[in-house]
Amino acid sequence: MKKDDIAASAKPSVQVLERMFTLIDVLASREEAVSLKEISERTGLHPSTTHRILNDLALGRFVDRPESGSYRLGMRFLELGNLVKARLNVREAAITPMRQLYRQIQQPVSLSVRQGDEIVYVERAYSERSGMQVVRAIGGHAPLHLTSNGKLFLAADDGQQVRAYATRTGLPGKTHFSITQLADLEHELDKVRQHGIARDNEELELGVRCMAAGIYDDQNKLIAGLSISAPADRLDESWVARLQATAQEISAALGFSGSRPAVPPAHPYARNPGTHN
Repeated sequence: MKKDDIAASAKPSVQVLERMFTLIDVLASREEAVSLKEISERTGLHPSTTHRILNDLALGRFVDRPESGSYRLGMRFLELGNLVKARLNVREAAITPMRQLYRQIQQPVSLSVRQGDEIVYVERAYSERSGMQVVRAIGGHAPLHLTSNGKLFLAADDGQQVRAYATRTGLPGKTHFSITQLADLEHELDKVRQHGIARDNEELELGVRCMAAGIYDDQNKLIAGLSISAPADRLDESWVARLQATAQEISAALGFSGSRPAVPPAHPYARNPGTHN
């Protein structure tokens, strides 16, 4: 690819986005509010175009108008920046312990965070030789109620929030093992709260089972889930202690001061072969 082609491909394909990015850069370069006239002059955009885009950004709280005709960056950037910071921090803290855990068990280890009604995979440690047919790529996502990591986050919600989630999503299934009824989901989440471990028993992918433990920050808030995935007939219950120890190590690196959850007894609620969990 030629240098000019690379430069061209770095630009947004939608012109209004390119203009929006330019406006944001101008606002970010100044601590105080900037007048519409100055923003228009510095960006080379017509005042009416500048005004229209800034007003749209203000609707999303990306831009504030402290007084008529002046603009500055809005609080929404701070909120999103804090989210990104937390995710980057947890990835940095998690990657070495994740790799160590993978070397011990030789099965994929994933780190996920919640994004709305889904979990998003933000890091993983695995090998093509693990025997897993399905390993979700970093940036992939899946419904909360069908994944072990997602169930951790639902278990941290109260009953009203869980019911609202079920109403919003309709609890769609992916396999015949998927939990698609609210009562079953509530029962499952009770077990997660009791044992501190969440599981996916072929609910997202046939032939794949997972177990997950929570990662907490210095505010004792659940911010990520750490999971082990394995072929359904090879998930080893002895991995629970290693999984929880690794999650605790990552949490401690993030400032969590809580005690390590007790290791549940073997097979606390594992599905028997050929039955629904």
